[in-house]
Amino acid sequence: MSKKPSAAQKRKQNETQAPTGAATWLAGARLRTLPLAAAPVILGSGVAAGVSAFNLPLATLAMLVALFLQVGVNYANDYSDGIRGTDAKRVGPLRLTGSGLVEPRKVKVAAFAFFGLAALAGLAIVGVTQQWWIILVGIVCVVAAWFYTGGKKPYGYAGLGEIVVFVFFGLVATVGTTYIQIQNWGQIDALSPLAGIALGCFASAVLLVNNIRDIATDVESGKRTIAVKLGAGASKALFVFLIWVPIAIVFALQLIYSLAAIAFAVALLVGPITVIVLMAKTPKDLITALKLTSLASLAYAVLLAVGISG
Repeated sequence: MSKKPSAAQKRKQNETQAPTGAATWLAGARLRTLPLAAAPVILGSGVAAGVSAFNLPLATLAMLVALFLQVGVNYANDYSDGIRGTDAKRVGPLRLTGSGLVEPRKVKVAAFAFFGLAALAGLAIVGVTQQWWIILVGIVCVVAAWFYTGGKKPYGYAGLGEIVVFVFFGLVATVGTTYIQIQNWGQIDALSPLAGIALGCFASAVLLVNNIRDIATDVESGKRTIAVKLGAGASKALFVFLIWVPIAIVFALQLIYSLAAIAFAVALLVGPITVIVLMAKTPKDLITALKLTSLASLAYAVLLAVGISG
């Protein structure tokens, strides 16, 4: 009978199999989360297009802000969770700091470098639109990104992560993208906030399923996420509710925008995701659900943008 490898041997094996160089940084950037960042910009631009206000340069700048900010958030979380020891026993994708592959200082620098790139794209938007108050929104976004897991009392450790993600990755990103192109609050009706609510639900669901996967290790590290507080069963029920809310919103929107009904096609993804999460037995199952939910968010944004702007 062969002996099971020791913890030290497993760690050495993981380090041997880990990506190196640029591949390491790409793994740490968590590219699978980028569809969540892109979705609000696509749908917010679709709303603007519906009133003949689509502006490609501004939409492109908004996309850069979203993508750079998302990567910055990912590196910031990697750094903060890593130095706290939260990632020491995690199961799932590679973490740069927690794995010891990259010095914590370098990960922190990378986080703020991407925050800086997002800020530059945001300042370009301000320069074009002359809407100076947007600078304040940008500052709030960066502060929220950093203190999710950073600082002495990170709100992500107190179960507020899903709420903040809902606000910033849903309402702020979607309505903000619409506004910079229309630049008239009087022309922004309930459509943009409704679209933001839908995408906020998807974004919160992605974070929730990630936290369901990490319940055991989060309990050990003192991280009190919603999943830890509710437990796996109730958290899975909440996840299912969140991913079906966007489909319910399509029911309402297609009464006014008949072509919006094409977004019902996302139910072909949401259905299997529901089954995967409810039947999940291993962390791998939940990681699969996370990836599919991120893709569902992007597909929803694209289809609904076409439906309401066509």
